[in-house]
Amino acid sequence: MRFVFVHGTGVRWERFEELFALVEAGLLKEFPKAKVEPCYWGAEFGAELSAGGASVPGMRPHPGPGPGPGPEEDPETAEWLLLLADPLCELRVLAELGAEAEDDGFGLLGTQSPGEDVGDALRALPGVLAADDELAVLLRETGLADGYRHALRTVERADEFHAVCLVAEDDATAAELRVHTGRALVAVMLSEARDTALCTDTERDRLVDLLSERLGGTARGVLTRTAGVLSRLAQRVATQSFLDRKRGEVTSEKASEIGDILRYQARGEHLRAHLEQVIGNSPEPPVVIGHSLGGIALVDTLALAARRQPPLPVRLLVTVGSQAPFLHELGALAGLEPGDRLPSDFPHWLNIYDRRDVLSYLAEPVFPGDSRVTDHEVRSGMPFPVSHSAYWKLPLVFERIAEALR
Repeated sequence: MRFVFVHGTGVRWERFEELFALVEAGLLKEFPKAKVEPCYWGAEFGAELSAGGASVPGMRPHPGPGPGPGPEEDPETAEWLLLLADPLCELRVLAELGAEAEDDGFGLLGTQSPGEDVGDALRALPGVLAADDELAVLLRETGLADGYRHALRTVERADEFHAVCLVAEDDATAAELRVHTGRALVAVMLSEARDTALCTDTERDRLVDLLSERLGGTARGVLTRTAGVLSRLAQRVATQSFLDRKRGEVTSEKASEIGDILRYQARGEHLRAHLEQVIGNSPEPPVVIGHSLGGIALVDTLALAARRQPPLPVRLLVTVGSQAPFLHELGALAGLEPGDRLPSDFPHWLNIYDRRDVLSYLAEPVFPGDSRVTDHEVRSGMPFPVSHSAYWKLPLVFERIAEALR
């Protein structure tokens, strides 16, 4: 028995050695006399940053003046990065600051505090705005209109908002509360809309102004105590220089993973030719095992070869954690036209997946009625992305391959 193991995206030699050792050990346990052949393609057909990441902003020092203020001059952007991650953070801090303040004892029993007035004002905001209302117009123009009612409910029901309404017993704290409530509302809408929002900083600030006004105040000229607490933190963890640095690190780390996929989509014929040669040179029809992108390349290679005579001699195709069925649904496989069935000379196909691996897909429903295609579920018990490589630690994977061959 002969096996050929084809690795997936982002794998380079050191990592391949680890994976291949696991695959070989698992197969030899089921087939002690088998020959397991490595098919390492990462160095020759994988992607790399040929210019050292020169295309990534912030990866290297950029000569000359930048297009705008530097990170130390732009605390507002840093603060909004925190707000997008946690829209209620300013309300939470203001509630803590208010709780620490000493009660002066002059509050009148039976009277409503300024903070409670803000709470009433928020609850009184209409969920549906007149079409010509400036706020409604601006929400539409920024792509945030669909999230407006959700933002009202989210902030109004938040424990942080109720807590700060209770402790805002003076006009100055209530003024801060109006500002931070307006910012929280806009932050909720922006965080929900994500990349569908079409909003500049000027439009964002105008939305805060409009909402603060309708809560009984204005955002202009209000000095907030939370700024001193959060601003320094925001600039430390969310400055543009920090983001640039992290972008460079992430790009370098992920270049091979994402790049291998993009390179295969653009120039996959080179890898497919290599796989065809490896399979064709085998002294007997091999069992070919493809992980992730390796499975995509094998499906493409075998589908293209099956249209020629003679087809590639393969005893069994095994894909593990593979996206091949999903790409076929998208019409993105090189070996199959959109909606095509598998060629008549395509080998039997065992597709192994794990529901917790978001890069694994089902093949049987994509090729209904084709008895050659079998899905088999395994569970590593690990979340993604660990689940994407955990297959090779599961004895059930190798037992299922053995069962398919028997």
